[in-house]
Amino acid sequence: MEFKIDGKSGGARACTIKTAHSTITTPVFMPVGTQGTVKALDANDMLSMGAKIILGNTYHLYLRPGSKLVKKFGGLHGFSKFPNSFLTDSGGFQAFSLGENSKPDENGIMFKSHIDGSKHYFTPQSVLDTQYDLGSDIMMILDDLVALPNTDERIMTSIERTTKWAKEAIEYHKEQKAKGIGTNQNIFAIIQGGTSKKYREISAKQLCALEDYDGFAIGGLSVGEPNQDMYDTVEWTTQFMPEDKPRYLMGVGTPEDLIENIERGVDMFDCVMPTRNARNGGLFTSFGKVQIKNAKYKEDPNPIDPECDCYTCQNFTRAYINHLLRAGEITYYKLASIHNLHYYLSLMKQAREAILNDNWTEFKKEFYEKRSK
Repeated sequence: MEFKIDGKSGGARACTIKTAHSTITTPVFMPVGTQGTVKALDANDMLSMGAKIILGNTYHLYLRPGSKLVKKFGGLHGFSKFPNSFLTDSGGFQAFSLGENSKPDENGIMFKSHIDGSKHYFTPQSVLDTQYDLGSDIMMILDDLVALPNTDERIMTSIERTTKWAKEAIEYHKEQKAKGIGTNQNIFAIIQGGTSKKYREISAKQLCALEDYDGFAIGGLSVGEPNQDMYDTVEWTTQFMPEDKPRYLMGVGTPEDLIENIERGVDMFDCVMPTRNARNGGLFTSFGKVQIKNAKYKEDPNPIDPECDCYTCQNFTRAYINHLLRAGEITYYKLASIHNLHYYLSLMKQAREAILNDNWTEFKKEFYEKRSK
């Protein structure tokens, strides 16, 4: 993987990441394709929006259809026909979200499948084996995620396990590459520590000392803590992360969250929010969020967002989109998802341009002014 910083404006960074499958300019939002597809959309839809990288999930693809089957069809790229980059999460968050159906120990995580209740065990090595089969460009390591708030003891255990697993994972990855496995795949470690400055610093320093990692992520946020706590934690943590490697904030978030965390030095984001909100009638626009099911849009001849040049806004009215949702038409999910993802991807392009022109402060001010009208 190649990485370079193209420009800065305050704490915000514009970078370029080059993988075996695409050149990614940052800040970048990665649409979530949990099952190897972004819900309601296909590879052509993603390409038409200019997506250079999407996220797949190791936990879900391991259970169904199985990584060996995906490998048989040429990995995620061959299976889905999306030719650009994939990042795959380790499955640690999904195992965590199973609650009582998962149990971490010193060596990995035992969990029961949400599909059939069968028992499985993830280790730092096994999740990499799955991701080698998937052929993703960026692989996340297994981490021990904890709910917030939590005890100091549990948070420290999380950090110790995550560091232990990170060391095991990087050694295993180096061994596999020496055998010709995963040679074009990159590996990111995940910083934990809750919202505690003390614990975030410990985790960041331990993990970032592992210089063979290609990038670093901030995990364990956007799990119920106040937004300001998240922003403060990111601002504190990025100072301990290498300047010359990508910084990824996992599972975040709203357009406002992206803007605030770009300002704090984050390069990469993912979240189910644009597609999940779309399916429930929540559409993101340059002037705020629209609930398209509301009666006031029933006869509205305007596009969802007059400033948007997505396929949906260029061809259909709010009235039509309102009708499709109310009628339960499948077409609604496609058109709404296209709009929301296009909005997120366009916002990242605008942010990058502002950083390269060194007018981030003005861009951020205008972003909020539009939303307050």
